[in-house]
Amino acid sequence: MSSHHIAIIGAGPSGLIAAERLAVAGHAVTIYDRMPSPARKFLLAGRGGLNLTHSEPLDSFLARYRDARTWLEPAIRAFPPQSLRDWADALGQDTFVGSSGRVFPRAMKASPLLRAWLRRLDGLGVAFAPGQRWTGWSEAGVLTFRSRDGADFEAKHDATLLALGGASWPRLGSDGAWATLLAARGIAIAPLRPSNGGFTVDWSQTMRERFAGVPLKRIVLSFGGQSVPGEAMIDAAGLEGGAVYALSAPIRETILREGRAVITVDLRPDHEAALLVQRLAHRRKGVTLSNHLRKAAGLAPSAIALLREAAKGPLPQDAERLAALIKAAPLVLTGLRPIERAISTAGGVAAAEVEEGFMLKRLPGTFVAGEMLDWEAPTGGYLLQACFATGVAAAAGIQAWLAES
Repeated sequence: MSSHHIAIIGAGPSGLIAAERLAVAGHAVTIYDRMPSPARKFLLAGRGGLNLTHSEPLDSFLARYRDARTWLEPAIRAFPPQSLRDWADALGQDTFVGSSGRVFPRAMKASPLLRAWLRRLDGLGVAFAPGQRWTGWSEAGVLTFRSRDGADFEAKHDATLLALGGASWPRLGSDGAWATLLAARGIAIAPLRPSNGGFTVDWSQTMRERFAGVPLKRIVLSFGGQSVPGEAMIDAAGLEGGAVYALSAPIRETILREGRAVITVDLRPDHEAALLVQRLAHRRKGVTLSNHLRKAAGLAPSAIALLREAAKGPLPQDAERLAALIKAAPLVLTGLRPIERAISTAGGVAAAEVEEGFMLKRLPGTFVAGEMLDWEAPTGGYLLQACFATGVAAAAGIQAWLAES
């Protein structure tokens, strides 16, 4: 038995992979989590196919982290996408590359991988303490917790890893309450904000009632000089979906700064404007404009409805103006959807607060990993990759610190 006992607070991917690395190295590890079972958000992410990572070249991959690349890069290079695939393969959960370049386990679910992972952790002697909410530190600097039955207790450890996630999907465990605890210790926390989330739109009543829940397929969204192909989903409050999430960071910052953001939607990216003009120029007598748009431009009813919202009045009858609207329909986004509905979180512990091994400079022996750190990335495997990689890096940092202590 190791003389070092390590506490990991948070049973998501960052905490679990760190626990595995530390247990393999011979340390005694206890994982505390406020939920009754581990990795609940991880399981939810895997319902539609667990996107573990992405297969694109590493330099392109790293660029997805934007400003955070400079301090995440060492961790991701040390545990790159291929290492994550090798790890999953070793658990008996072979991976494959999809047509989009995204990497999935062949089972296309998180549950088989998590079951195999928990069996491995059990075999390594990792202890789980579920239903325990971390409440900070005692006056003596010992970790404090509150059980689900309301009982308070303390737990002394040689090192601590905080891996409590962000603030999205709080019902699954990550509620962001840790930010107040760390801020009270003088640690700079960038405000937690929704990332990979939807935005509000002041839809007409017709749009809300008839098209909520209807997708916009094979479109291109553009904002701030960036264009993203994909799909979006109309809902009663606004717009969400993969193409929206890919642009969520610059859209969010613009809305926070200016109160709104105007995106453009190309509803027929496979057709040049000139071809649309040609097709729209000849409208048969008696054919409604909606039917003309459906037949001549191939627009679905939801796309036609979005055109009407963008026009804020009657649609133009002129073929050139109509084609221009189809190719770049302006849409005003008026606000952010709640952080509780976002896929992930921006903000968190500032880069300046952590050392190379992700130890907090103000709290020696306390490390941070995963979504608690101030970074964000689009969907596509980048979120989980950084969570795993920072968990591995924090485990290495803990071992180095213990060896020097």
